[in-house]
This record gives sequence, C-alpha cells and structure tokens, in this order.
Amino acid sequence: MKSNLEIFFKGVIDVSPLMIPVIPFGLIFGILAIDIGFSPVATMGMSLIIFGGASQIILLQLFSGGASSLVIISSVGAVNSRHLLYGAVVSEHVSDLKLIWKIIISYFLIDQAFARSNDYLKKSTEKNKYFHLIGGGATCWVIWQSTTFLGIILGAAIPEKLGLSFAVPLTFLAILIDDFRKMNNLIVIIVSGLVATLGFNYIPYKAYVIVAAFFGLVVAFILTQIIKK
Repeated sequence: MKSNLEIFFKGVIDVSPLMIPVIPFGLIFGILAIDIGFSPVATMGMSLIIFGGASQIILLQLFSGGASSLVIISSVGAVNSRHLLYGAVVSEHVSDLKLIWKIIISYFLIDQAFARSNDYLKKSTEKNKYFHLIGGGATCWVIWQSTTFLGIILGAAIPEKLGLSFAVPLTFLAILIDDFRKMNNLIVIIVSGLVATLGFNYIPYKAYVIVAAFFGLVVAFILTQIIKK
C-alpha cells in the first residue's frame, strides 16, 4: 500500500503539465484586478476564497462594466456550478471520509486536479487514493496564488494609462481556440457571443453574461439531440 505522501506527490507530478497555461492566466488576473481598481488585499483575498480562474476573470469583467452585485454573484456562481458535477463524480470515492476531509477535498476540486485524478480514483484500489486529488489541487493552488501575487506587483508598477482591460477578452479567446476546431462548439460560441454582444446595451442589470450562457446551453442541448439521432 502506498503512503499518503507517495500518492500526494503522484498527484503533483500528474497535474504539473497542466500548470503551464495557469501561470499567464494568474498573472493577467493579478494585473487586471489592480488596473481596474481592486486593492492588493482584495485581489489576493479573491484568489484565496474563490480560487477559480475563469470565474474571477468574469467577476473583473462584470465589475469593470458596472454590473450589479446580484448579477456578478449569480454569474460567478453559474460559472462555478460545474464543480457540483465534479463533486458528484468524486463523492463515491470519499463517502467514508470525515466531513473535514470532504471540505478540504472540495476546496481543491478544480478543473485540472479533477481531470488528472478522475481516472486515478477509478483505477486505484488504495484506500487513501484521494490524496492524489489533494496533491493535484494543492499544486494548482500554489501556482495560482503565486502568480496572482506576482501579477499584483506587476499591476502596481504598470501605468494606468496603458489600460490593460482589453486582455480579458483576449484571455478567454485563447482558452476557446481549441474549441474552434469543432463545428458544434463553434456554433455554441457564436450564438453565445452574439447574444452577449447584442444584449450588452439592452438586457437589464448587466445580466447579458447569464442570458448568453443560457442560450449557449440551449443550443448545445439541441445540437446534442440532433447528433444522437
């Protein structure tokens, strides 16, 4: 039987290749947060509490656009709702653990850690196999917090007149590049983008992100049903 530490470091090793794109993402978040007007403490606190790259960037975009608190909170919650699915999948592997361990694991249950640990949890027969997920999640946590902190330092040193808020859509564009190769994904992206763009000035309370996401989900569902037939 492998020790907790051995399984933990296997999680670290397995998730490490996925940390390469996280580094510039964290830097951009830290820089933009300072550029928009967040204090270093608030920026760092956001990364520590929310610990979700995409949702934090969306928070900055909505905040800079003047969205209400309700829209910001609901949008961040909608983006992070995928973690409910992650939790449902992982729950069968941690059902016997104490509540404190479940809370710790849920905090580290981020995209990259889940992607690497899901197969390991299914194949491994070790009772302490959940340390693989903690190792992967802890690795991403260290990288994200470090790059956020470095971005805060860089953001404070960059003159305000440079205006780096344009980097937000560019960051998401870089994330979506791979999805452009699939026609169904491209259709969903175009529909969501058009709804968000057209609704920017017409949808009340700056809720265009939520409405665009809803339309994207509907289109994705329809396309999935068509493909099944």
